[in-house]
Amino acid sequence: MSSFFTEIRQTFVPAPGSRHGPLPPMLVGLTLVTGLVDAFSYLVLGHVFVANMTGNIVFLGFALAGAPGFSFWASVVALVSFWVGALLGGRLGARLGQHRGRFLATAVSVQAAYLLAALILSALSASPVPTAARYPLIVLLAIAMGLQNASARKLAVPDLTTTVLTLTITGTAADSALVGGSGSTGGRRFTSVATMFLGALIGALLIRHGHSTLALAAALAVLVVVAASALRLRHADADWVRP
Repeated sequence: MSSFFTEIRQTFVPAPGSRHGPLPPMLVGLTLVTGLVDAFSYLVLGHVFVANMTGNIVFLGFALAGAPGFSFWASVVALVSFWVGALLGGRLGARLGQHRGRFLATAVSVQAAYLLAALILSALSASPVPTAARYPLIVLLAIAMGLQNASARKLAVPDLTTTVLTLTITGTAADSALVGGSGSTGGRRFTSVATMFLGALIGALLIRHGHSTLALAAALAVLVVVAASALRLRHADADWVRP
């Protein structure tokens, strides 16, 4: 149990000389962004996710079956836009990935620009969001989250994918000491799951109380903090900057 809490602490405050340096707490911040943004997309833009693409694949099936409340085109637009964002993240990774600090600073800064555009559009839109604003919001947010997912994939910090939790949750059981596993990284996995839950909870509470734009504002504020932290690491020369 002590190792579990030690892993949680080291996720937020990495030990000096750790393999991934200061990356884990910044990826935790991006995981919080996922919860906030998906709360906004699902509750404000209709039954569509902009970060968790597995859900959109399922929603496509629901929409084709005629289930009420699901939009075929909203899911398609989200999937295509997410793919474009992942492509952008892949190109940035190919150019800058040899220095993980420089790559993260650039990727998060670009992501923040997309989220800022979505925030402005949301603030200028009526409530409920009209179709004319709904699809541009889906495009902007899905591109931002596709970029984030590709960035986390390139950084390759175990159990901090920032958008996908299915394998993380599976690992908490399949690798646990209860089944003879090592039980390693249980604290980090718990942190990842709890952080996304917290982001979704905060986003849903803001939206339910009539402050939907604040959910995006909170996500942007977290991104700005992560970007500012990463910008300070652009010229770092420690072992962790190398892939």
